[in-house]
Amino acid sequence: QVQVVESGGGLVQPGGSLRLSCVVSGNIFSIGVLAWHRQAPGRQRELVATTTSRGARHYADSVKGRFTISRDNAKNAIYLQMNSLKIEDTGVYYCNADVKESLDTKFSEYWGQGMQVTVSS
Repeated sequence: QVQVVESGGGLVQPGGSLRLSCVVSGNIFSIGVLAWHRQAPGRQRELVATTTSRGARHYADSVKGRFTISRDNAKNAIYLQMNSLKIEDTGVYYCNADVKESLDTKFSEYWGQGMQVTVSS
């Protein structure tokens, strides 16, 4: 079993900052790509940022220069530092983990429950 748990969401004013955390636990042999997705009200879910096991990072154009994704392999955790937040950043944020549970299994995707981030004055 693999569990993905997010934390750090909440309400913040435009221009403010939030730091999201995601911890992966359970049967973990190896973790590959880790990612943050979000879904704004009335919108499709979109990819926000990804990080590979070696630390390579990718960002959606809408968050480049404002968000930073990072990972702590010792803690099986990833983080999303969000600065200069805008109203359009409002939505439910989901953590996604690509996990290999044993030597004999292949990678599978696991999702957190999602957490609300609201940017409002």
